[in-house]
Amino acid sequence: MKKPRSISTKARKHFTGARLAEGTRSKQRRAKQKVMEWELRLYVAGNTPNSIAAFSNLQDICEEHMGGRYRIEIVDLFENPQLARGDQIVAVPTLVRRLPTPIKKIIGDLSNTERVLVGLDLKPARSYAAKR
Repeated sequence: MKKPRSISTKARKHFTGARLAEGTRSKQRRAKQKVMEWELRLYVAGNTPNSIAAFSNLQDICEEHMGGRYRIEIVDLFENPQLARGDQIVAVPTLVRRLPTPIKKIIGDLSNTERVLVGLDLKPARSYAAKR
């Protein structure tokens, strides 16, 4: 099985300013502290508006709520459709939280921040349900 690539050169033009490999903390600081790191994989289908919105929304959420302790991997299913089978992807865009365990999935453009925070276990479910 091929190893997933971060993002195609063609798609990179549309995901402007993308920091795909790392958050904002320095490696030296991470080495000193034992911090939980989030490993996220975003499955997209090319440069569609939903794919671009999902990536942008995910970056905003990560920067605001994960404090640089995250890695985002973009998997374009137009380039690597076989990778959808591994995480059982049935719709795109889909976000898969690989670490911390357990694995979680969120389908959509990630525009509902509260729902994404609950889905990633960054916010308790009852606080989201109380607002509805």
